[in-house]
Amino acid sequence: MFRLNLKIALRNLWRNTTSSVINIVGLAIGLASCLLLLLYVNYEWNYNKGFKDADKVYQVMINFQDASGKVTSTYSAPGNGIHSAIKNRVPEVDAVARLAGGGETLIANGRTSFKKVVLFGDPELLKIFNFEFIAGNPATALDVPNSVVVTERTAKLLFGGVNVLNKSIKYENERDLTITGVIKDVPSNTALKFDYVLPWSFLELINENARNWNWGSFSWPVVVKVSDPQKVDLINSKIKGLFNEQSPDTKGENFIFPLAKIHLYSKFVNGKSVGGDIEKIYLFIGLAFGILLIACINFMNMATAKSERRAKEVGIKKTIGATRASLVMQFLTEAMVLTFGSVLLAITVVELTLPMFNNLLGIELVIDYGNVWYWLVISGMVVLTGLLSGLYPALFLSAFNPVQTLKRKAAREKAIPLNLRQVLVVGQFCFAIMLIIATLVIYKQIDFIKNRPIGYSANLLAEMPQEGELSGKFEVFKSEVLKTGAVTAVNQAAGSLSGVSNWFTGFEWPNRPPGAEDIRFNRLETNYDFVKTSGVELVAGRDFSKDFASDTAGVLLSSSAVKVMNLQNPVGTRVKLNGNDLHVIGVFKDIIWDSPYEAEKPMVINFNKYNGYRINMRLNPANSLSRNVELISAVAKRLNPAYPVEIKFVNNLYAQKMQSEKILGILANLFGGIAIFISCMGLYGLVAYSAEQRTKEFGVRRVLGASVSNIMRLLSVSFLKMVFFAACIGVPLAYYLMNKWLTNFEFRTSIPLSIVLISIVGTAVIAFLTVSFQAYKAAKANPAEALKYEQ
Repeated sequence: MFRLNLKIALRNLWRNTTSSVINIVGLAIGLASCLLLLLYVNYEWNYNKGFKDADKVYQVMINFQDASGKVTSTYSAPGNGIHSAIKNRVPEVDAVARLAGGGETLIANGRTSFKKVVLFGDPELLKIFNFEFIAGNPATALDVPNSVVVTERTAKLLFGGVNVLNKSIKYENERDLTITGVIKDVPSNTALKFDYVLPWSFLELINENARNWNWGSFSWPVVVKVSDPQKVDLINSKIKGLFNEQSPDTKGENFIFPLAKIHLYSKFVNGKSVGGDIEKIYLFIGLAFGILLIACINFMNMATAKSERRAKEVGIKKTIGATRASLVMQFLTEAMVLTFGSVLLAITVVELTLPMFNNLLGIELVIDYGNVWYWLVISGMVVLTGLLSGLYPALFLSAFNPVQTLKRKAAREKAIPLNLRQVLVVGQFCFAIMLIIATLVIYKQIDFIKNRPIGYSANLLAEMPQEGELSGKFEVFKSEVLKTGAVTAVNQAAGSLSGVSNWFTGFEWPNRPPGAEDIRFNRLETNYDFVKTSGVELVAGRDFSKDFASDTAGVLLSSSAVKVMNLQNPVGTRVKLNGNDLHVIGVFKDIIWDSPYEAEKPMVINFNKYNGYRINMRLNPANSLSRNVELISAVAKRLNPAYPVEIKFVNNLYAQKMQSEKILGILANLFGGIAIFISCMGLYGLVAYSAEQRTKEFGVRRVLGASVSNIMRLLSVSFLKMVFFAACIGVPLAYYLMNKWLTNFEFRTSIPLSIVLISIVGTAVIAFLTVSFQAYKAAKANPAEALKYEQ
C-alpha cells in the first residue's frame, strides 16, 4: 500500500508543477530559516556547557549592600579574599580557582612573535573545567610558575603540530616558559576565551596585585566546582557572611551562581537573577517555529484550494471501496514526500548560507553531522512538518461524499473550510506585520542609544596598548608621533575610554552624609592632555597641566559625581581617595563608560603618571586614516620592535557595546523578510487557483463589458481585506509586546505612529503587488478561451 501511495504522490506532485514548486520552495525556505535560528539558539543555550560536569561549576558572586543591608548591586568579582576562605572553610566545594587575564599578550617561539589571549588560573582550574588534554598531565600541568598549557590551535601556530611537550616559548619577550600540556581548542560559545593558560604563581611574579589578599579589592572572578549541586543552598549559607566578617568598610554577601546560566540570566535585581538574554532566546524560538508555521499554512491553503481537482478522485476511490483511513494515508504520504524533498533542499540552503550567517553575526555555528541528536531533530522536523501541513488537507479531502463528488457538487466548499483558509492567511500576515513593527522598533531603539551623547569625541580617537619597551618610553613616543603630524594630541591612561576598568567605594568629601561611603564611583587614572586628547567636555575648571605642580594631586569629577556629592562649588574642593589627599581641578560632562543602556555612574579621574596601560591618540583630520596609521605604526615599531602594532578605533570599540541588540535587529530583519516572502508565495498560489476557478465568470464579465481594472479589483479586494484584518490584529499585539520589550531599557525610545503606518502600508503594497500580478493575467485572458472552459 505504501508503495502505491508513494507512486500516486509522486505522480500528483509532477502533475501539479506550480503548486508543488511553491510548496517545496516555501517549505524549504521555512525549514532552512527554522534550522538556522535553532542552530543559533542551540549555540546560545549551550554557552559555558561545553565541558564535562558543567552543571557542577559555579561562579562566586557578591551582592553589595548599603548601611541598612539593602542590596545595591551584584558583581562578578567577589572580593580577593574569598578564594582562600572557601578553600579552607567549605568542604562541599571540590575545587576553587581564581581567573585573570583575557587580554592579548606576546608569546614567541624563538623566531616569530604572536599576540594571543592569555588566561591565568590556579592549578585547580584544570580540574574544574576538565579540558580535553592531547598531551601532558592535567594533575601537574600548572604546578610550577614557568609552566604553560597551550591550545591545539596555538601549538600548531607556534610549532606546526601538537607534539610540543617540554618545548620553550617566551612570554612578553622577557620570561621563558615550558609547555607542559596541550588541550583541545575550547568552543567559541564559552566565557573562557584563551589561547594559552599560565599558573597563578606566575601572575604573582609579574603582578603585585595578584598577591593582594585585600577583601576590599575586586580584581578577579572566582569559580568553584561543587561535589553535589543539591548542596548549593548549604554552600551559600556558609559563604554568605564571610565578606562582612572581613571587610569593615564595604558591605556585601557572597553567593554562588551556575556558570552555565550566567550568559543568559545575567540581569540581577535586589540580588536575584531576573532574566537577561534568555528573553531573546525565547523570541528566536518563537520566530523559528512561526516561520515554519507560515510555510505549513501555505501547504494547507494550497491543498484545500485545489480540492475540486481531487474531488472526483476521492469519489471514485470511495465508490470502489477505499476507506477514509486509506485516503488519509495517501494524502499524508504526499505531504511527507513533499516535506522530505523540502528538507533536503533546506539542508543544502543551510550549508550554503551558514558561512554568510556566521560572518553576519560574528559567531561560529557548525553542523555536527556525527551527532545523533542533530538527526533526531531533523527527523522530528520532517514528521512534525509533514503532519502539521498535511493532516488537515488529508482529513478535509478524504471527507468528501462520493455521491456529491461524482455529481460535481463538491467543487464548492462549505463555509467552514473557506473561513479557515481565510483565518490562516490572516494569521500569516498578522505574524508578518508584527515582525515588521518589531524590526523597526528594534532599529529605532538601537539608533536612539547610538545617538546618546557619549561625553567625548570618539571620531578620530584611537588607542593602543602601552606594552614592551613602550612602557618606559611614553614621553619619547609622544614627542616623535606628534612630530610626524599623524596626531594632534597624545595621552596615556590606565584603561580604555570604551569600557570600565576600575571602580571604588569609600570616597571622602566635606559634609559627606552617613551611608555615602557605599556609593560606587568609576575611576580612570590618566595624566596630562586628557581632555585635549579625548574630547571630554569640561563644565568647570581645567585639564591636568604641567604648568601647575599641584595637579599631580588633582582630580576631575563627572557631573553626576558632583550631583551625588551635593557640591555647590566643586572646583577646589578637598577630597580623599584611598587615604590620599586630593583636590578637584575640574568638572566634566558625564561620559558613557558603562553600558550605553544605563545611566552613568559617578566618575572620578585622577592623575597618575606611572599607571599607564593605554595610549590615546587624537588623529589628525588633515591626513587620511591610512596615512595616520602608517606614521604611528612606524614610530611604534621603531621604539618597540618586538611587538606588533595594535591600533584600535574607539568608535568601533563603543559600537561593540550594542552587539547583542544589533544581532537581534539583524535576525528580526532577515527572518521577518523571509516570513513576508513565504506569505506572499502562498498568497500568489491562492490567487492563481481562485482565478482558475473563476475563469468562466471572468469571461462572461469581459463579454458584458467589464474592464481589466474591474476584474483585477474583483479578484484583489477579497485578499487585501485579509491583510487589513491581519493589521487590525497584528498592530495592537506588536505594539503591546514591543512596549514591554522597551521597558527593559533605562533609556528607551517610543513607538511612533509612523512605524505602524509603514508596517501596514508596506505589507499592503507587497500583498497588492503579489495579487495584482496574477489578477492582471486573469483579467487579460481571452474571453473566448475562457467561455470554453469546462469546470
